[in-house]
Amino acid sequence: MALTVKQQFFLAILLIAFPFSAISGDPDILSDFVVPLGTNITLLDGTFFTYTGMRPLINSPPPTNFTVTKASMAEFPALNGQSVSYAVLEYPAGSVNPPHTHPRATELLFLTYGILEVGFVDTTNKLFTQRLQAGDMFVFPKGLVHYQFNSAENDFAVAISAFGSAAAGTVSVPSTVFGTNIDDDILAKSFKTDVQTIQKIKTGFPPKA
Repeated sequence: MALTVKQQFFLAILLIAFPFSAISGDPDILSDFVVPLGTNITLLDGTFFTYTGMRPLINSPPPTNFTVTKASMAEFPALNGQSVSYAVLEYPAGSVNPPHTHPRATELLFLTYGILEVGFVDTTNKLFTQRLQAGDMFVFPKGLVHYQFNSAENDFAVAISAFGSAAAGTVSVPSTVFGTNIDDDILAKSFKTDVQTIQKIKTGFPPKA
C-alpha cells in the first residue's frame, strides 16, 4: 500500500540521518549521552530516547499557515551532545519561509511533497537558487542567509530538514532587522530609503518584549 504524504517524512528521516553524525556544530561529549540535571540515570529507559512530537503530523490536514515542527534539544533533551536535530516544514500554496540563518549548523532539506523555490546567498553576495520537486535534497551551508518559497498556486509542500547541531538556532532576517527597535534613521540610511517607508514596514514586525 502506498505511503501517504504525511507518512513519507519517516522515510526521509532515515535517508538523511547518517551524514549528520559526522557533520557537527556541537562540542564532543565524553559520555555516551547527556542526562539532564536531577535525572537518575539508573531509571532511564527507551522513553528518554523517544520523541513523539511528530505524531500529530501523520494524519493532519494540509497546512493553512507556514508551520515548523521542531525536534531540537529544547523539545527532545536526549539530543543534547548528539549533534543532530530535525524539523518538519509545511508550506501552504504561495507561502514563504523568509530569509533567515542557522548560526550553528548546516541544513539539509529533503522535499517529500510539492515544489519549492529555494536559495541562499554566500559571503561574496552571490545568490544560488534552485527549483525543487519531491524527492530532491538541497543543502544550505552553515550560517548563510537562505529561504524557501512554495510557488504552487493550489498545492501545499512538505519538507524535512536535518541539522548538524542539536541547537542550530534560527535568526530571521526580517524580524531581526525590523522587529528589534533599531533606530528608524539608521535603517533608512542602510536601505537607502526614507523613514516613512521603514515605519510602514515595521508595522508588520512588532517589537519583541
